[in-house]
Amino acid sequence: MWRLAWARAVLAVVMGSALVTAPQGPAAAQAGSRPAQCGTDAYPCSGVNWLYEYNFALGLHPFTTPHDVRSQLTHHFWLFPVAGSGCLGPVRQGDRCSLVGGNPVSVERVGRTYFQITTLPGHSLGDGLHIRFSFSRTLGLHFLTVRAWYDEVTTCTNGCGVVSGLLALAVWQVLSDTLKISAFAA
Repeated sequence: MWRLAWARAVLAVVMGSALVTAPQGPAAAQAGSRPAQCGTDAYPCSGVNWLYEYNFALGLHPFTTPHDVRSQLTHHFWLFPVAGSGCLGPVRQGDRCSLVGGNPVSVERVGRTYFQITTLPGHSLGDGLHIRFSFSRTLGLHFLTVRAWYDEVTTCTNGCGVVSGLLALAVWQVLSDTLKISAFAA
């Protein structure tokens, strides 16, 4: 498993700061077909309805841990592409925010090296999509992996998945560029 992560990390550095990879698992799985053994963590479970996965190189930060970078982001959430006055300070599980474009989300979970949001009604991609931001480090190089999946089909998962994935890539690229700088302060 660590070899695959390391290979992805090398590719992200070689190809620039972002590496777009294909969804892990059968994209055509039926809604609600996620096996019980997956629990609340979709990755790397098969049977998950994947939208996209992006890997971003955040640069060399040998004295910063992935937990430090995650903490930097969740404690200073204004670094994230938020709009309005919600979630500008530290975020915790259950907080509701509005992302750029007026897209409401809820902070679904915050772990040591990741946090996860879910889209709410009124989001341009529909509600119930999960987006996980995971932070890792290999040989001092930090990486951000963004994975998105859904439990139930929305109007957008069937009709605008490619376009929404490209828009998400642009937004998460801005986030990764911000983290390249802010990780030094973590």
